[in-house]
Amino acid sequence: MTYIINREENILRFTINRPEIRNAINSDVIDGLEQLVSDVHNDSTIKFVVITGEGNDAFCSGGDLSVFHNLQTAQDAFPMLERMALALYDIATLPVPVIALVNGHAVGGGCEIATACDFRIVSSNAKCGFIQGTLAITTGWGGGTYLLEKLARKDLALQMLCEAKPYTATALLENGWATKTYDGNKEQALQSFLENMTQVEGSVHRAYKQIIVRKWTAQKLLDQVKEEVKACSILWEADEHHEAVQKFLSKRK
Repeated sequence: MTYIINREENILRFTINRPEIRNAINSDVIDGLEQLVSDVHNDSTIKFVVITGEGNDAFCSGGDLSVFHNLQTAQDAFPMLERMALALYDIATLPVPVIALVNGHAVGGGCEIATACDFRIVSSNAKCGFIQGTLAITTGWGGGTYLLEKLARKDLALQMLCEAKPYTATALLENGWATKTYDGNKEQALQSFLENMTQVEGSVHRAYKQIIVRKWTAQKLLDQVKEEVKACSILWEADEHHEAVQKFLSKRK
């Protein structure tokens, strides 16, 4: 199974289960994210959602290029980009707090997934960054929009996007991307982070989350995400992108 959805008391957890390929995203994992959204909306007793990756090496390495490199044109790429972007928007606007338990490296689309969450609890060994620029494309799942929305300093957000490199956990805590960093066991880190929030009624969390969702609805955040998807799809079909992907896949072999 490429993903696991399990419930632990009032916490619904989604685990990307592709450690052999650094928890890269394929269509099956997108199916799972869509199922996660449906499960939350159909169960009012859920208080938190946690998204993490299997193993200790990677949270998520982004899209599975061994699959998605077959998409050659903007017309080919747009449906995949849009589908994942819509899934992430649905996750970002879930009625409960969503926590990215970043157990390992989160790069490219993996960094977009974590950014769409409300909180990012990051292993001190993890490096995270929007490395899409090294493949001659931009963020295509809405991550750039979420980053510029969530980081207080827009110059630091833009720097993260333009440098296209992984950042250390310490640097991510300093610039505000990481909510908290941890050493050691990720389950203990999660328990520590939730210790106070679990004492509060879930209806309170939901009411506060609605404030965020109303704000994003008013500023038409989804429309901004869709424009981001469109821009990425245009760059996707350029020769520079396909050449960069081929170089990356050749090095991996």
